[in-house]
Amino acid sequence: MPNGKPQLCARVDDDERLRIEAAQLDRGRFAELYEEYFARVYAFIVRRVRDRDDAQDLTSEVFHHALRNLSRFEWRGVPFSAWLYKIAANAIADHMRKATRETPAPDLDPPGAGALDEVESRARLFRLVDQLPADQRRVIILRFAEQISIADVARQLGKSEGAIKQLQFRGLKNLRIRMASINA
Repeated sequence: MPNGKPQLCARVDDDERLRIEAAQLDRGRFAELYEEYFARVYAFIVRRVRDRDDAQDLTSEVFHHALRNLSRFEWRGVPFSAWLYKIAANAIADHMRKATRETPAPDLDPPGAGALDEVESRARLFRLVDQLPADQRRVIILRFAEQISIADVARQLGKSEGAIKQLQFRGLKNLRIRMASINA
C-alpha cells in the first residue's frame, strides 16, 4: 500500500501486543491499558444500561475481570478492546439477569424482560463477531463497537474506504446469515 500505511497498522498492532505482554509480566503495567480503554468501555456500557452508577460499577467489574484474567489473554491480531467489549457484554447480561431476578414481577411480562433479551442477543452477536474472518471482524469491531468512521478505519488499517465498506458489507451479511440460522 502507498504511504506505508500497512506498516503503520502493523506498528500499532505490535505496540498494543507489546503493552499487553508487558502487563502480563508486570501487573502494574495494566494501568496503561486501563487508561487507554476506560472511556470506550464505560461509553459502551453506559449506552446499554442507561444508569450512571450501574455503568460505573460494571466498568469497574470489567477491568477487575480483565486484570484477573490477563494471563489467559492470547494475542490473535484482534484489538484488545474486542476482548474488553466481550467481557463488558457478559457483565451487562449478568447484571440484567440479576436485576430481573431481584425485581418481583406483578404479571407474566416482567419489566426489563425486553432489555434482558436485547442484552442476551447482543452477547450472542459478540460471540458471532468473534467467528468472522479476521479482516471482517476487525472492521465490524472498529466501526460498531468503537464507533470509528469509515475514513478513520481505512487510515488505521491502511486500506481504501471502498475496501472498508466492502469488508463491512461482507461482515454484516455473514452476521445476518449466522443470526438467522440461530433464530431459525
